[in-house]
Parts: sequence; structure tokens; C-alpha cells
Amino acid sequence: MDLRLTEDQQQFRGLARDFVDREVVPFRREWDRVEAVDRSLVAKLGSAGFLGLTIGEEYGGSGGDHLSYALVTEELGRADSAVRGIVSVSLGLVGKTIAACGSEEQRRRWLPGITSGASLGCFALTEPDIGSDAANLQTRAVRDGDDYVLTGSKMFITNGVWADLALVFARTGGGGPKGVSAFLVPTGSPGFEAAEIKGKLGLRGQATAQLYLSDVRVPADARLGAEGGGFGIAMGALDRGRMSVAAGCVGIVQGCLDASVTYAQERRQFGRPIASFQLVQEMIAEMAVDADAGRLLVWQVVDLIERGEPFGTAASKAKYFASEAAVRAANNAIQVFGGYGYIDEYPVAKFLRDARVMTLYEGTSQIQKLLIGRAATGISAFL
Repeated sequence: MDLRLTEDQQQFRGLARDFVDREVVPFRREWDRVEAVDRSLVAKLGSAGFLGLTIGEEYGGSGGDHLSYALVTEELGRADSAVRGIVSVSLGLVGKTIAACGSEEQRRRWLPGITSGASLGCFALTEPDIGSDAANLQTRAVRDGDDYVLTGSKMFITNGVWADLALVFARTGGGGPKGVSAFLVPTGSPGFEAAEIKGKLGLRGQATAQLYLSDVRVPADARLGAEGGGFGIAMGALDRGRMSVAAGCVGIVQGCLDASVTYAQERRQFGRPIASFQLVQEMIAEMAVDADAGRLLVWQVVDLIERGEPFGTAASKAKYFASEAAVRAANNAIQVFGGYGYIDEYPVAKFLRDARVMTLYEGTSQIQKLLIGRAATGISAFL
């Protein structure tokens, strides 16, 4: 699998492995128990260059290509998906969207903070009553002279209570996708509130929030892109984000595989290592195949992005396969560990809880199937 990697790409991956083994793995169980990642980790992610990948140096970024970004997010996923989500959202959904769609002033204002870790972004699309049906958002943005006034609420927003900037999608016109616009909203704005969501099944250390916008006033130049262009911006961001989620899911599969192999070699039953049992090897073999297959699907997306070709369908395939594979791998890993897999002394229970949400956010597995089916048949199953 390393034959396609350049020296720089291998260096990025090695840097990420060293980082997570030093800064994440020793603490992930405690973060999961207390439902909070150490906030100081953000600055460390920035110093390592992980929050600036693919962003130009003129905006404070660390450069690099999309394969380097995928390699880093895979390693973060192998360690702790809650940490991977910090990077995937702040850089992948917010920073990259500003870089792609923002004005020069918006790039220079927001990107240096995001790439350094001095500030974080959150992606405010989902609402309490609106998930997959993103074209029918209820949050509104009403033009008032030189300003817009935003009112509404958002749900399940990663980085929501930590973010300094929210990329908010709101309705500026009539119904449907053409009535949605995007706005860069400082979270310190009067009328902006965030309430942390606790008690999640997985990603427990991640700062997930519900956002409340009560007559939040922003200048017209806070709009990202054209009025009515927000839905297209959101879908483009999610296409890019699905690659990141898929890479993180490959990391979960790899983490399950690594843990299972080590445990199976050490654990003895009936006088021999359980790694010698055929059905244990079957489960390990399934993880190994899923890791390689998922990784190649992610790299296919990377290749399309780098060549400037459409990649949305490939991203849906990668996200669908890798997220479902992560759940399979975590289930198999718990089976390999037996009763020890059911307690948090080992990481596999956390892998399962974290993997489960991957089939839900940034487009459920069912939505990915509809997108893939539409691409294959030319016929949309969406109403």
C-alpha cells in the first residue's frame, strides 16, 4: 500500500502516527469517561500542521496534498475519532470551504486562525427537525439594510461549544435549495448561544452542541458566496467531508485490526494462542480486507480531487463502504476480545461506539446508496 506514497506523504503519516501515539492514545479512555477531550490538544494539532493541510501558506496553512490529509485523518481515526472530528470539521468542512468559496478578505480574516488552531470552526447545517432533508432548512436570515439577521437553531454540531466561527446555513428566500444561503458567524455575536450535548453513545469526548440564534446580526459581507448559493456550498463541503470521514473510518478498521492481532497472539485458550483458531483468523481476515478496500476507495477520491475531476459519487462510495466496514470491524474485534472487549480497559468497545455514528452523519448510509444509485441509473429516487 505504500508504493504510491511520496517521501513527503510518508513523512506526514509518520508524523501523525507519532503524534497520536504520544498525545492521544494514552488519554483517550479518560477523555471518553469524562466526555471531554483536553482543549489544549487543539493548539497541538495546529502546531503539528494538521489543521492547515491543503491550505496555502499565504493563509497560514501547511500546504500538502489531499492524500497527505487523508493519511493524517486515518491516523487520527485509528487513535480517537473524537479528535479526528475536530480536524475534519474545523479544517475539512469550514476551512476548506472558506478557501474554496470565500472572498479574499474572508480567507485572510479566518483561515490563519483555523490553520494554527488559535480558533475553531463548526459547520451549522443540521437542525432539530431537519437532517437528511437539508434543502428545507428552517433557520432564517432576513436582510436588514447592510446586515442579515439570523434566527433559528442547529443540532448535533461538532465543535459547537468550542468554535469561534460558525458556518451557518439559513433560508434567505423561498422554499427548496435555491432559498438557502451560507454565512460566517462569529460565535461571540449577541444572540448566539451554544449548549453542549452530553450522554452520547460514541464520540463522547467531542464537543457536540445545539446552537441557538436569536436575532443574530451579521454584516452582508459575512455571507459566503452568492445569496441562494448556500445549498450548493453545503453539498460541496459534504462531498469533501465524506472523504475525511471515510479515511477516519479506515483508521477505525485498522485500529480494530491492530488491537485484535496483538490480543489474539497473546491470549491463550485450550493451551494455545487464540490466533491459531480458524474462526478467529476469519474475523481478522475480514478486518484486513476491509481496511485495504476502504483505503483504496479513499485514495480513489483523492486521485479525482487532485486531477480536478468530479468526485462526489466516489466520496459517497468511500463513505458508505468505510463507515459500514468500521462497524463490522468493531463488532468482530469485540468478538475476538470476548468479555474483555466489553469493558474500556481495551479500545475496541470505544471503536464500536464511535463507529456507529459514522453511518449517520454527513449523510446516512441510506442517503449514500441513493446518491450512488442515482449516479448509476441516471434516475433520482429523491422526491
